[in-house]
Amino acid sequence: MMKFHVFAATICALGLAGCQTTDQQLDAEQQQAIQTAVSRVSFDMNCPSATGQVLSRQMIEPVSIRFGVQRAEYTIGVEGCGQRQTIVVLCPQDGSGCFAGGSRE
Repeated sequence: MMKFHVFAATICALGLAGCQTTDQQLDAEQQQAIQTAVSRVSFDMNCPSATGQVLSRQMIEPVSIRFGVQRAEYTIGVEGCGQRQTIVVLCPQDGSGCFAGGSRE
């Protein structure tokens, strides 16, 4: 019985060590989100020198606990060549990478 308690305590400690706060999760993918937005919008604007900055970010919970994946959502402002555009980038927390949604004009 004692071995079970030690095993359970070890599993719990490992699980807690792997947890990140929401801000840490958002920070971890922010640069990838910016790069995704800049790549997409610089192509749309025909402006290879475009730069981006995060305007807002939040963690979106799945619609269903059983199905779906938590996602980081970034609103990125991209500017260059005398143009500006805002785009939403989603980064699912399943490791599949970020993708750019539609622009917000």
